Amino acid sequence: MTKRLPKYVQLKKELLQWVQTGKLRPDEQMPSEHEITQLFQMSRQTVRQALGELETEGVLYRIQGKGTFVAHPSSPEEKSIRAVGMLTTYISGYIFPHIVRGAEGKLRERGYQLLLSSTDNDKQREQESLSLLIQQPLSGLIIEPTKSAQTNLNLNFYLTLSNLNIPYVMINERYPEIHCPVVKVDDELGGFLAAEHLIKLGHRRIAGFFKTDDLQGVNRLKGFIRAHQQYRIAVNPEWLIHYATEDLHTHVPAAANQLLQAGEANRPTALICYNDELAMKLLETIKPLNLSMPEHLSVVGFDDSPLAAAMGLTTVSHPKAELGEKAAELLLDLIEKRSKAEDFVFQPELIIRSSTAAPGSPA
Repeated sequence: MTKRLPKYVQLKKELLQWVQTGKLRPDEQMPSEHEITQLFQMSRQTVRQALGELETEGVLYRIQGKGTFVAHPSSPEEKSIRAVGMLTTYISGYIFPHIVRGAEGKLRERGYQLLLSSTDNDKQREQESLSLLIQQPLSGLIIEPTKSAQTNLNLNFYLTLSNLNIPYVMINERYPEIHCPVVKVDDELGGFLAAEHLIKLGHRRIAGFFKTDDLQGVNRLKGFIRAHQQYRIAVNPEWLIHYATEDLHTHVPAAANQLLQAGEANRPTALICYNDELAMKLLETIKPLNLSMPEHLSVVGFDDSPLAAAMGLTTVSHPKAELGEKAAELLLDLIEKRSKAEDFVFQPELIIRSSTAAPGSPA
């Protein structure tokens, strides 16, 4: 090796020659840092710097917990495209920044930039965003479908992505007619766990508030009903409040007021909410009714957001950052054709805090 060059550059050139001459083939694992250190009698820092640059340049790729591997050779055109688009329903506030950060961190590890867009859960905005993203030189896309329980008005754009051989992965849910990997939470199980918890505490009058223009809400409702059926408890249809995104600030508070203004013997003793954000909104709505939590009313949310921890809200877990990371991993598998990406479903857990108790328990 040329001694005039810095040691890490010398090592980088030697390792690159291993790849170019076929000594190491695509998807073959590199020797460990320790092994390379011993072989070339260089420091661990020098080895890491050489491997890091080869990874950034797309010669190598790293899988956390497994090691470093040789990447498939790319054409000059492919090497210039190191960007991934991410289309979510929202960007700011609540859980979405955590999902985005998880995806961005994983992409950055592998030398990809992130181009972010949002739809505000509006089909027309989804169309506009997809139209713009398709025109960008992207390696792939991570997409959260907009109002996934409704008709997919933008199917033509998804077909265009497939026709252009642009891989994509969906998060949180997947349009029923689309064939692509999805990374999501088992929402039905989450709805079941929330209802089962209240039932085991002794609640028999449980109201549910579910946003049903997306499949997450539909599946959480299914879990809610399944728990009642399993424990042979009747569901009061009048206490099941379905709402669309646009109704959050109008229909939902009005419906909650109507349910809770009934006499003590006729009102629900517990509420299950589509997510933590809704739970907090309902708590503000019922303050004037002088109902305390959990003495008069137990409340369960979904997502385990920072809001839930701050307010002592019992909730169902959501992986957030881990979901973003996993979606990025699956997409990179598709982009770099290392393996066939498959669906990944996180199993939620119930997180019990002070907002739930047996009916009539002291606050």
